[in-house]
Amino acid sequence: MYKQILSKIQEFDTIIIHTHLKPDGDAIGAQLGLKYALQANFPKKGIFAVGEQNQRFIFLGNVDNVNDDIYNNALVIVVDCGAKHLISDERYALGCFIIKIDHHIPQGEYGDLAFVNQNFESASGIIAHFIKTFNLVLTKNAAEALFTGIVTDSGRFRYTSVSSQTFEIASYLMKANIDLDKIYDNLYLEDLDTVKLRSKLTLKFQVLDTGIAYLINTYEDVVSYNSNPYNISRGMVNIMAGINQIYIWANFTECEDGKVLVELRSRGPNINKIATKYGGGGHLLASGATVESLAVVDDILKDITKTMEEFNEQNRNI
Repeated sequence: MYKQILSKIQEFDTIIIHTHLKPDGDAIGAQLGLKYALQANFPKKGIFAVGEQNQRFIFLGNVDNVNDDIYNNALVIVVDCGAKHLISDERYALGCFIIKIDHHIPQGEYGDLAFVNQNFESASGIIAHFIKTFNLVLTKNAAEALFTGIVTDSGRFRYTSVSSQTFEIASYLMKANIDLDKIYDNLYLEDLDTVKLRSKLTLKFQVLDTGIAYLINTYEDVVSYNSNPYNISRGMVNIMAGINQIYIWANFTECEDGKVLVELRSRGPNINKIATKYGGGGHLLASGATVESLAVVDDILKDITKTMEEFNEQNRNI
């Protein structure tokens, strides 16, 4: 499959790289890492990264603003996105040929060529492995973007998705003299207000006897925190992680338009099926979705409770 992808890259003079809505570190890392690598190896081609930007990862670089007509005769590569309705910037469909590169549980295929490998901890890991396989030029900026994607999607190499291959690829990227201090400082250094907010939210989340924890914040709450929905949603979901009594935790954050960002995490039960039911997706133990309003939260909590009960029943005699 790698050979087919490389052949298409060689065939087109214009390549446009997309990723998913509300991009995380792996989305941005894979997108920009691929862009920088292709620019280094194919300097005469026009290579662009488009879609939303996440200010948390601005240190890796920015996305490009392109006109619609640039999609004429263009190859589109979509990274780190399991479903077409989650792709950032719908113009991806204007491309002449579409390649999907992903590591999530598939939610319906899209594109003309799809490479999906759930054995990778991240889409960035796939891109790095692709570059390594063909011994392509690996620039420092490409390596830093890809390393960032791996670090964030693997929970700093702690999640069950991590394998020996993960460390082999990380070692390969480090040979490009990446600046680890820059990466980790940008990812994990926090200001005092953020630390205080985390303490406040830790006191706010609810814990049920069933091993479930959840946090709900209205948009009014978010504004009062002097923050934004994304930082509260994905940024704060893991304040409920690493607690002995909690097996599933959920973070519900209302946006200005009334829609709600849903982040689901688990250390055992499969919560991906819940996210998929509500139009989202991800992994078995880490998934997300966006729902229409806070009125849906009760239904999601019921599904979480049912999932927890099924998990307990299956493991009762283990």
